[in-house]
Amino acid sequence: MNIEMLREYCLSKKATTEELPFDDDALVFKVYNKMFALTSISEPKSVNLKCDPEKAIELREHYSCVIPGWHMNKKHWNTINFDGSVSDNFIKSWIDDSYDLVVQGLPLKLRNELKSFD
Repeated sequence: MNIEMLREYCLSKKATTEELPFDDDALVFKVYNKMFALTSISEPKSVNLKCDPEKAIELREHYSCVIPGWHMNKKHWNTINFDGSVSDNFIKSWIDDSYDLVVQGLPLKLRNELKSFD
């Protein structure tokens, strides 16, 4: 996966915005101001994604490209290295999981607003 594909896929998600809240290099994708993906603009070799803690451990055990989230809470975040060892579709499914996990934590009012995007 490359940064253009990552960006396009993340922005295709309902109510998603992109920001540079930390510095000029850390590109963050958010749904209703809650982060679900983070990558480097200058070296887009990986993406940090939110993950269910049990699934995070399982993914790390089964895929060498998945490691504990770099500079993130390692219980809830994984870093996925774009080393070609998994398909772009796998990475997209993990982006979906991250997005869905963040949406589940939103207040009911915001979750209902998302339904209006259909």
